[in-house]
Amino acid sequence: MVRVFPLNDKYKEKFAKMFTDYYDELGCDEDGEHLVDEYILPDLLAGLLKVDLIEDDGELCGFCIYQTDEPGNDWNFKDGWGDIREIYIVMAKRRKGLGRFLLYTAEMRLKESGAKDIYALPNADSADFFAACGYDLSDEVCEELDCNVYVKARPNGCEGCSGK
Repeated sequence: MVRVFPLNDKYKEKFAKMFTDYYDELGCDEDGEHLVDEYILPDLLAGLLKVDLIEDDGELCGFCIYQTDEPGNDWNFKDGWGDIREIYIVMAKRRKGLGRFLLYTAEMRLKESGAKDIYALPNADSADFFAACGYDLSDEVCEELDCNVYVKARPNGCEGCSGK
């Protein structure tokens, strides 16, 4: 059985380990546990972002960090938009639909909380994943992170709706 749930104290250490593995896989030089302790958890407690975890048959196997961009956030790239900041599934559980399930859950929660639309700033390795999940490459670039902006496609090209 697959279960998606918000990060809580019981899973804090497992999440920190998984986030460190994720950063190592990306080739980042920063200390993942430090980022969790100094940035992610304080922002989570302040209500600036959300962290959902996913389990498959009782085994923790991924996470998604997301937020609605607003002026109170240090990261406010597209005011009022939902931002899929990070998404990760452990290697052994990939290509089984878990990432898609986790992403769609975050999108639903962002829409329910009032996000206008949703975007992601994927690295080159994950751009195909976002495209397969209905994100379109926009003509916008995030210069700070030097990456392309992918925007969740609206159903049937609807210009006047918010994709609900």
